[in-house]
Amino acid sequence: MSETVRLTPEEMTDLSLKVLSHVGYGPDHAQAIAELLTTCQMDDCQSHGLFRLFMCAQTMQAGKIDGHAQPQVAPSDNAIVRVDAQGGMSLLAFQKGLPHLVEKTRTHGIAAMAINRCFHFSALWPEVEALSAEGLAAMAMVPSHSWVAPAGGTRGSLGTNPLAFSWPRMGKDPFTFDFATSAFARGEIELYKRAGKPLPEGVAIDKDGNATTDPQAALDGAMLTFGGYKGSALSIMIELLAGPLIDDLTSLESMEFAQGTGGAPYHGDIIIAFDPDQFSGGRRQANDARAERLFADILDQGARLPSQRRFAARARNTARGYAEVSAQLHHDLLALLD
Repeated sequence: MSETVRLTPEEMTDLSLKVLSHVGYGPDHAQAIAELLTTCQMDDCQSHGLFRLFMCAQTMQAGKIDGHAQPQVAPSDNAIVRVDAQGGMSLLAFQKGLPHLVEKTRTHGIAAMAINRCFHFSALWPEVEALSAEGLAAMAMVPSHSWVAPAGGTRGSLGTNPLAFSWPRMGKDPFTFDFATSAFARGEIELYKRAGKPLPEGVAIDKDGNATTDPQAALDGAMLTFGGYKGSALSIMIELLAGPLIDDLTSLESMEFAQGTGGAPYHGDIIIAFDPDQFSGGRRQANDARAERLFADILDQGARLPSQRRFAARARNTARGYAEVSAQLHHDLLALLD
């Protein structure tokens, strides 16, 4: 077996649809998930690409998700869009609520979307980039399961709690970042385990609170936040904004809800969008130029902007019409169809 296989976007989507349909997702959810996984894989985002089909299957097998749920968008006359995912995956709910969020942001200058009662496994950058594609700046936050110990702690209280942001740039890829507030993403630890590789120092502790580089010991113990107390405080903020603020679960409560069944965490998702035209008082063009001067100064020093490598991978894979996927991963995914 070769080390990698080449898959076109159509082949990735087709494989995803087959797996998702086979394990119990309805056509609407399967399509939304398949599109997201293909997008991430074409960006060489291995931890959130086709690999995530395993979590989708595990979530269905856990018996708590509704693979046919149709999200409901609540009517409102303010700047908040509320979408009830009805116990389904978040991606379809995001698609349903996105046009309303864009409309409200252009009306009010700033607006937010709260997605409630959703299972969430996916990267956040596609959400914020969907808004920057509309000319809006945006940020998104979610909790997860309580896999992460707070700074100075010995057990998981926090989620991996990612934060994503995207800034639109005329004629250029947006300025986008998407990172977990844990020192390592959960999916990355799982990939290290699959590869039989030790973790870097300082990213996890075992079940007794001792530092470990063993992926399985980390999965059985707890992850650590990046940046010590600073990352820990940022993670707690995300717990609050994406949990109690929007009337949804914290990572501790999400873990309790799962009752040890595995699969994707169950909680909420908050996305906040900003209209640069209104915030700049009609001087968007001049202020865009100021932003570009900042980006240029960063690049002139030899530094890179977040997501540059991802955008380069997207351009490369799009030009050649395929992305490379681990042959073992491809083999294991096909086994899900048995």
